[in-house]
Amino acid sequence: MKKYPTCPALLLVLGFTLLLSPIARAADGWRELFNGKDLTGWKANAYPDSWSVVDGTIRAHATKESSHLFFIGDGQTDFVRFKNFELEVIARGAPEANSGVFIHTDLAANGPALRLANGYEIQLNSTAKEKRKTGSLYAVVDLDKSPVDETKWFTTKITVKDRHIVIQINGQTTVDYTEPENVVRPPERKGRKLNPLGGAIALQGHDPSSVFYFKSVRIRSLD
Repeated sequence: MKKYPTCPALLLVLGFTLLLSPIARAADGWRELFNGKDLTGWKANAYPDSWSVVDGTIRAHATKESSHLFFIGDGQTDFVRFKNFELEVIARGAPEANSGVFIHTDLAANGPALRLANGYEIQLNSTAKEKRKTGSLYAVVDLDKSPVDETKWFTTKITVKDRHIVIQINGQTTVDYTEPENVVRPPERKGRKLNPLGGAIALQGHDPSSVFYFKSVRIRSLD
């Protein structure tokens, strides 16, 4: 077999290309899903003008009803499925703003406000009127007091392993929940379950009065 000389400059360029790629994996297994420049790899299920990139962050501001931004990777499918993982999101909200992170979800919507019907929502909320506070596993394990000031950058870490979900806000565990076998939810939330096949990750643009910013969304597989 003929051997060709290795070009150090080419290897350097390839290395930097992998580092800058939104789908590149670090040596420790973490994968950054947002490239800090544009919405490559992401797609809104409705009202795409609800989403923009401002100062290196994803800006969520629903223009009408709710909009959700799904991670679609290379765009060959409607979304990428993740089953067992650690997900870390660095975000902040404007005062009186509501948002969330969905896991194990899909494109199915429930009702005219286009709320996602399946999977779990991890609540992000700086409003006084919404009683489910940041760090809640929405409508399953709810907090009545937020552990952070949402107008400052904070880190939400979500760990999913089989039927076990752990939520941490700035390192503080707010939820440690194991989904029961054959769990039954109320009819209006019947889809709030883990999917054995895994599901999508989506960010929420909650309503026209709410603005949230996301500067990092990264994931590490536990499969």
